[in-house]
Formats: sequence, structure tokens, C-alpha cells
Amino acid sequence: MNGGPSVELRRSRGSRLLALVCVLGGVVLLAVPSDGALLRTIIALGAVALGVAALVSALRPFRFRIGEDGLTIRRPGLRRSIAWAEVDALVLDEPPRRDGRPDPPRLLLVPPPGVPVEPVTARHPIDGRPAIELLVLDQIREQPEQVAAALARYAGGRFVDLPAQRRAAFADPDLPVGLRGYQMNRVDELIRRGQDALLSGDAQARQAARDEIEHACAAGLPIAQRGYGGLQADTALDALAAALADHPTTDRRTTQ
Repeated sequence: MNGGPSVELRRSRGSRLLALVCVLGGVVLLAVPSDGALLRTIIALGAVALGVAALVSALRPFRFRIGEDGLTIRRPGLRRSIAWAEVDALVLDEPPRRDGRPDPPRLLLVPPPGVPVEPVTARHPIDGRPAIELLVLDQIREQPEQVAAALARYAGGRFVDLPAQRRAAFADPDLPVGLRGYQMNRVDELIRRGQDALLSGDAQARQAARDEIEHACAAGLPIAQRGYGGLQADTALDALAAALADHPTTDRRTTQ
């Protein structure tokens, strides 16, 4: 691992701004007289309470440092220093898309074999080992690429960039969205299943993912009012099934 100054991640300002908007909006509703005062008052008080709770959470101490010695974390629910010897893998992962929209990436820590994990808040996305969710990246100002670069620098081979590995195994298709298309969650689920099977390096996992894709397509993918274009989705799933049928480069493990 390379030396150099440690990297301090900075908390995002977005949660504070949203909290302030809730509080100010509630105060304005309380200050402006109108008909239906009871309902308006209930909504206003709810907005103020929600905003205050979010603001208190946003103002709690936060620190996330990446350095030569390991990680230093101070956030609600987790306050400790973690040496690199306590880390078997640091996994940057993207949860499955929901309705075609990506969720923010998260950083997971998998300890070495035999080291207890407390609390278990996640699982390794590929092999299911118990893990701790250290950070959701929408909580910080830095972009995922910046976080990945810092972790690759200091964690070395312990760091696993799963989104990059998935794209290398099978590129995320750019599927158009329109009326009366394939249900987006189901198509995204099949694509993720196939990508993870390619990464697993396991022939049985690849065959199982291929079978699921082929059976789903043969039975007919569910239709939604807004969904992925059928021709483009069929083409992408056919290409993924073909990759799963013949992918010799994944006969070795690509994750920690």
C-alpha cells in the first residue's frame, strides 16, 4: 500500500438543507392563517418535527478517514478505528435498481475468517459472507470514483469495486423506457443475477442464472405501464445468456 496523507471524507450538506426546508416550511404553514386550520396545523407540526429530527441527525459527529493504518469511523451506530489486519474485504456495492433508478452505492466491510462481525448489517453480494455496512455514499460529498480511488490506494487487494467488475463482466445496457414495456425491476433483477454469476467464477451459478433468464423470457416477462422497451431488453438478455454460456475468464475468483 502506498503512503501519503490520509483521506478524510466530508459529510454531504444535502440532509441539512432538506431538514431546514422542512422546519421552515412547517413554520410558514403555522404562521399563515387559512381555512382548514386543524389539518394545516397537523401537517405543519409534522414537517417541523421531521425537520428537527433530521437536523439533529445531520449535526451528529461524523468522521470517515482512510489512511495507511486503516479506517477511522465516527458516525451514528459506529465509532471505532479499524486496522487493515481486521479487514478481509472492503466491498463497494450498488443495490439493485428500483423502477429503473439506481440507489446510492454502499461500502461493506467483510472481516477475516473466524473474526466475529457485530452487528451483521449486510452480506457480501457475491458469496453471502456476513458484513458490516460502513457507509452509504449519498451521506458524503465525494463521488464514488473518488472513494474507490482512495480505498484502492490504501486497502490494496482488500478493496473490491463491484460496480466496475460487473460492468467489465457485462456492461449495463442502456434500455429505453416507455409505455407498456417490460417491468423494470424484473429485467434489472435478471441482469444483476447474471452479472453476479459471471463474477462468481462458478459454473453452476452461471448455468442457474442462464436458466432463470431463458425461462423468464420464454414464459414472458411481466408488462408494466412504464417499462423497458421489449426489443432492446430481449436483445440485452439474449446477450447476457450467451455470455453466461461461455465465459472462461470467470473460472477464477474475482472478488476477495
